[in-house]
Amino acid sequence: MKVIVGLGNPGKKYVRTRHNVGYRVVDFLSDEIGCPVSREDFFANIGYGRIGDEKVCLMKPITFMNLSGKSVKGIMDYYSLSPQDFLIILDDVELPLGSLRLRSQGSSGGHKGLQSIIDCCKTDAFPRLRLGVGKPMQVMDLADYVLMPFDDTEKSVVDVMIQNASSAVKSWVLNGIEITMNHFNKKENNKREKDYDEQK
Repeated sequence: MKVIVGLGNPGKKYVRTRHNVGYRVVDFLSDEIGCPVSREDFFANIGYGRIGDEKVCLMKPITFMNLSGKSVKGIMDYYSLSPQDFLIILDDVELPLGSLRLRSQGSSGGHKGLQSIIDCCKTDAFPRLRLGVGKPMQVMDLADYVLMPFDDTEKSVVDVMIQNASSAVKSWVLNGIEITMNHFNKKENNKREKDYDEQK
């Protein structure tokens, strides 16, 4: 079984914030594969379904972001899963708005939700899909920034990013991390090169 973990904060006031794009990818994927995320277990909202022949669990921890590791550790121990059976989906202020970046493992990069998972599970060997939410235009606390909703001018870019992220998740389940990284990370690099050429 593969577990797809979208990070975010529970509650209506957080739904459209930058910090909750992980939740939104899980919700989009839930609709695509017909897998309601309606059961509460492991301190998360979860749903079980299939992508191709692979059983998957869609998970949205409801512990609040900084305690996300509690949910991941719980389901990991219950099903005797390895870190490689998980894909963690999270926001990243260091990536341009709308971009994706897959990694097979590594540090949290300062993301509190991912750090909680690393701390609770005593390993950083979790595949992760980072979603670019951009940096603030003016000087402000990043903790405040990620709890702000997207501007109206950004929403169409975010919608496309969520669709692309869902495609990346399905590829990860069906094809594995290496093939998915090669395709989606290369796709992002090509897009940046195209944008640069158009600006010259």
